[in-house]
Amino acid sequence: MGILDSLSNKKEDKFVSLLIEQAEVTVEGMKLLETCILQLDETSIDQIRAKEYEADEIRRVLIDELHNTFVTPFDREDIFNLSLNIDDMLDYALTTIQEMDLLGVEADEHLTHMVALIRQEAEELAMAMHRLMANPRVAGQHAQRAKKLESEVEDTYRRAIAELFTKAKDFKPLMLMLRRREVYRHVANMSDKANAAADVFGMVVMKLT
Repeated sequence: MGILDSLSNKKEDKFVSLLIEQAEVTVEGMKLLETCILQLDETSIDQIRAKEYEADEIRRVLIDELHNTFVTPFDREDIFNLSLNIDDMLDYALTTIQEMDLLGVEADEHLTHMVALIRQEAEELAMAMHRLMANPRVAGQHAQRAKKLESEVEDTYRRAIAELFTKAKDFKPLMLMLRRREVYRHVANMSDKANAAADVFGMVVMKLT
């Protein structure tokens, strides 16, 4: 193995390891969210805030390494966008639980189902990241599964919104409906970010193969 090959492997290990670490922290955050929406309190919010901060720190290191490194295992823009979209998932997880607390919205079957699907999306993205360099086509399959899950989230979101409008018969239920819709929207946006990350995976896999 030549000097350049050795250098490339080191750079690959560094960036891929950071992306894997970020994806795994995101899975942990989604699992926390799945539990915390059922028993919402200040401790729950603090736990997710801590995960969001942990993921932010990993992203800060990754961006600093991008500034300091000329050779990367795949396109710099793809590394940046993968990290960005995965980071946004945890951002939305935090704002979701904060809004539930602020607006007094309790979890219902639609919300719990959407969050469970997004946790699965996060798991598929983490698996895709683990497989990306050695088995890029397998990584692509995991990314496609994440995209299919996002479609399920969208279907659940539309059903939930339709049900809200059907139930709102006077002013008081209408105000509760608007608060709940805001939480639904945050969760749907979280899933959109997973979908965006899966799209980046698709582009990376195409370039690698």
